[in-house]
Amino acid sequence: MKKTLHPNVSFKAYEQHQSQLFPSSLDEWIPENHLVRLVSSVIDKMELDSVLNSYPGGGAPSYHPKMMLKVLIYAYTQKIYSSRQIAKALIEQIPFRWISGGNCPDFRTINRYRSTRLKGTIEDVFASVVELLFSEGIIDLEDYFLDGTKIEANANKYSFVWGKATAKFKARLQRDVKALFKEIDRVNESDDERYGDKDLPGMGGEGPIDSAKLQETVDRLNERLKRQPSDKGLKKAVKKLKEDYLPRQQKYEQHEDILGERNSYSKTDNDATFMRMKDDHMLNGQLKPGYNVQIGTSKQFILGYSIHQKPSDSTVLIPHLEWLKRRFGRLPEAVTADAGYGSEENYAWLDNQDVTAYVKYNNFHWEQKKKQAQKPFRVENLPYDEDTDSYRCPAGQHLFYLKTEEQISANGYVSERRLYEAEDCQGCDLREQCHKSKANRRIQVGVKLQEYRKKARELLLSPEGLDHRSRRPIEPEAVFGQIKANRQFRRFLLRSLDKVTIEFGLVAIAHNLMKLGQKIRGNMDIGDSLRSERLLGMPVLANLGRLGAFINNPR
Repeated sequence: MKKTLHPNVSFKAYEQHQSQLFPSSLDEWIPENHLVRLVSSVIDKMELDSVLNSYPGGGAPSYHPKMMLKVLIYAYTQKIYSSRQIAKALIEQIPFRWISGGNCPDFRTINRYRSTRLKGTIEDVFASVVELLFSEGIIDLEDYFLDGTKIEANANKYSFVWGKATAKFKARLQRDVKALFKEIDRVNESDDERYGDKDLPGMGGEGPIDSAKLQETVDRLNERLKRQPSDKGLKKAVKKLKEDYLPRQQKYEQHEDILGERNSYSKTDNDATFMRMKDDHMLNGQLKPGYNVQIGTSKQFILGYSIHQKPSDSTVLIPHLEWLKRRFGRLPEAVTADAGYGSEENYAWLDNQDVTAYVKYNNFHWEQKKKQAQKPFRVENLPYDEDTDSYRCPAGQHLFYLKTEEQISANGYVSERRLYEAEDCQGCDLREQCHKSKANRRIQVGVKLQEYRKKARELLLSPEGLDHRSRRPIEPEAVFGQIKANRQFRRFLLRSLDKVTIEFGLVAIAHNLMKLGQKIRGNMDIGDSLRSERLLGMPVLANLGRLGAFINNPR
């Protein structure tokens, strides 16, 4: 049975194709405190000379670089990272239409601007936003919380090249080449008169063989083959060298050039290194091509970021902080980081720079457990006799100084380790509990490292250290949670180190502006110069215009 419409039901007017005598402005559709207004106002105050200088001039007019930058940053705040999706949003979404001024660049133009025009300039833009936050007292460089994460590269996870495998195959090729040289007939009488008992240049008697030497040898053998065209053995050897050994040698040399000091790279993105990713909450993961992203935060704003090809955090602390010093002219007063950064090299560098280091080391938490102090065979628990420069084991044996060895880090830092050896472990009843070696027990002690760890332990256990340690999980880790989980940025779209630096720079700028927008909209206390009572009843743009004024007159 068909239901009849109630006579009292009414609807609002709906005229889909009704023309307007005075069409409304897009500005009327954007709320006063909308994030898109914040992005537009901040970018308007920036001097983008470095971006402008990247345009060669001539030809058809280009889209304005400020408009393109606004669109990109706002897109990243909305979890839109693909150039095609950004181009689609410029047509369909009102905030994008407003911020672009009605311009609709296609996805190729957007991607070209992001990959080319922002190359070498995105860090300047990021630094300008951070300077804005500094100038208004929102953040400072007193406390700097450092952490890193691995972000997957836009590369095939099966496109790996391993440094050890390359070295092994290259060494095997060298042996094969030298073995082939031995099978080649001895040089003719004219070569004997010229070279005597020596091999032809590149014939393997001069150390390692590279592709240039191999090519030279092939050329010489071809000349000899012209004089001896009936020599089938020589023909076979030249063919083997030219079609097999030489291309392989060139390939291995190319691999080594790309690898540099790394142990792997991806054929899809040569700058990406294979790193172990944490794919789930159980830390089950696999090796995938990626980049090591380091950020430093204060009040959950990103103060600095850097992209590295080395997976270890301990090797990137110094380059990251040096970048920060170049950008802002000074280092933070205190740095807080987890145990991944607690190396002697990092402690020494921070100490020389007069930076307070609230940096854990690998067994810091282990030392705090009472039961660990009850393990007498641990090196940390062995009594030390300063007069005899020896350690004493639980069995009463003395471990005397043997020698000093040097260790060189990946960054070239030289540290010393003192080796101590027990007098005689034969027949000791406690040997099975003490060590597994068939010889006498040896221990390795870093004197400077112990001093730095002692200083770090005192700082970490102090009231200030406890405060910094409690804040670290809600600083950079919370920011990474926002970026990777909430905004779903888990994989780079661009390839090469330069381009992923641009991409994460946009992510960092978007994060900072979103954080600032949240504080403004929430009327929160974000510094002495932006008290919440000053924001109440005032247009947001009036505040933002004052916020960005420093960019035209940097300190």
